[in-house]
Amino acid sequence: MPRGSAALTAARQTEIINACEQLYQTKSFKEITLKEISTVTSFTRTSIYNYFQTKEEIFLAMFKREYDRWNLDLTTLLNENGSLTKAQLATKLSDSLVKRLQLLKLLAMNNFDMEENSRPENLAKFKASYGDSLRLMGEIVTKFCPEKNAGRSATIRLYFFSRLCLVFIHILR
Repeated sequence: MPRGSAALTAARQTEIINACEQLYQTKSFKEITLKEISTVTSFTRTSIYNYFQTKEEIFLAMFKREYDRWNLDLTTLLNENGSLTKAQLATKLSDSLVKRLQLLKLLAMNNFDMEENSRPENLAKFKASYGDSLRLMGEIVTKFCPEKNAGRSATIRLYFFSRLCLVFIHILR
């Protein structure tokens, strides 16, 4: 990492992630390069290496940020609703995902490349955010579907996460 405050480093990383996100709106993962990301930031390609070692690490950071944003929505859903019917819950979950189209698009990617080409500490941060999503979904199912036992609740949660890519495809139609 370059010298400077943690806040400055975080701001620079955010600028790089934002640039990548902007490019990802119109280009595929394979089409985006660090050189191209540098043209959208105030950094040279070589300067980006001070913050991220690979393009995959930038995408992983973007993925983490999307999970963090969705986790805020899930926390709000959990804390601001006393009870919901299953239809209301499904609507609220759908609404939370409609706001997270970037997350859904990232879920449709081959995540093996990101994991293969990212440092363990970055993977750990990402997996913590993903784990928070799993935990929050478990709490949501437990709160709003109390008739489901723990095993059924876990099945619902895992099925939900495994099908998010299909939701993305449906939304794009």
